[in-house]
Amino acid sequence: MYSMSPPQSVSPTGRTSLPRTVPRASSGSVAADASVAFPAADAEERTRDRVLNAVLEHGPISATELGDLLGFTSAAVRRHLDHLSSGGVIEVKRAARSGAGAGRPARRYVLSSQGQQTLGNDYLDIASLALRRLGEMAGPEAVRQFAVERFGEMERRYAPEIEAAGQDITARAQALSEALSRDGFVASTASIEARAPLPAALSSVQLCQGHCPIQQLAAQFPVFCDVETDVFSRLVGVDVRRLSTLARGGHVCTTHIPTGRPAATVPHSTATNPGSLDEVSNHLQERP
Repeated sequence: MYSMSPPQSVSPTGRTSLPRTVPRASSGSVAADASVAFPAADAEERTRDRVLNAVLEHGPISATELGDLLGFTSAAVRRHLDHLSSGGVIEVKRAARSGAGAGRPARRYVLSSQGQQTLGNDYLDIASLALRRLGEMAGPEAVRQFAVERFGEMERRYAPEIEAAGQDITARAQALSEALSRDGFVASTASIEARAPLPAALSSVQLCQGHCPIQQLAAQFPVFCDVETDVFSRLVGVDVRRLSTLARGGHVCTTHIPTGRPAATVPHSTATNPGSLDEVSNHLQERP
């Protein structure tokens, strides 16, 4: 005859929580077993959180790379990856292996759309409703003005720090990445050097954002991505292009920043000048 166990709950990260009510121990040995079981389960959840955070920050990343990064065995990493995958929090991106020879595409892990949403979107319903009503009552330009004011505050905070980095575009991009990471965007940069016979002017920095606090809102109102891109351009001092966005299904937001050009002197406030923004959406463009 099968025994019934207390119901379990599943957390946003796909973890199965232990029952809230624990039967009273009838002997010392049972109590000892319970005291051991709970810390072990807590440690398992903390380890899984570390794996999830590493995928968020470094994805797309392979199981081997995760093991090297976190100091875990391949078997341990794969067990946690399988658990997170089954919960829909992460997903596999298959990428061609580098180097000569054929072979199966490498399995690399990224946060899924569901995983992005679990990081916090309680604002979504009320914010979406408010912006839709704003657009209905005052027109699309009012929604753009709202986005301009929102990112204008970010621009004013970031500008002194980025100016302190000097005129080197790569240094300015790195300063922007650090500022974004402090605000929860999980940003990073990767330099791409153009080598002969390609001209040096094609060198660039790829600025990646692994998390967007307003991802679902930006999916409904792309103007937020447009305005943010314009802010990045003014801050680093060159024309930049968005290659992908989380709002349009990318696993990261990627901004192409050319480094083979001198930085321009540009104003750092758009809160009172929305007309200076491009009218054409640039939040998902091809590589220049």
